[in-house]
Amino acid sequence: MTATQANQAKDSSSSRLIETIENAEHASLEAVRRFVDSVNDAFPDLGEDGPRHKIIDSAFKMAEQMVNASNRLAENILGVTEKALRQSDGSSSSGAK
Repeated sequence: MTATQANQAKDSSSSRLIETIENAEHASLEAVRRFVDSVNDAFPDLGEDGPRHKIIDSAFKMAEQMVNASNRLAENILGVTEKALRQSDGSSSSGAK
């Protein structure tokens, strides 16, 4: 595999990983939206400190934590992958001499 092919494969894999994580984040946010709609239907609006408001705030905090965790996971996976590829490139180039 040439260096160009390796870079294209890496870019393609990175793109697929990012797309997969984005899809998971969108699905999480959609689930929270549906949850908020259910809470809105089930609980009357009793003001800023009412149970409905607290439940919705908690749902959004949970979604934010899930998205942040997903982003950290993606960063870690990409970091490990890039490190492995650099090591692999170093090994293959030193072996080709």
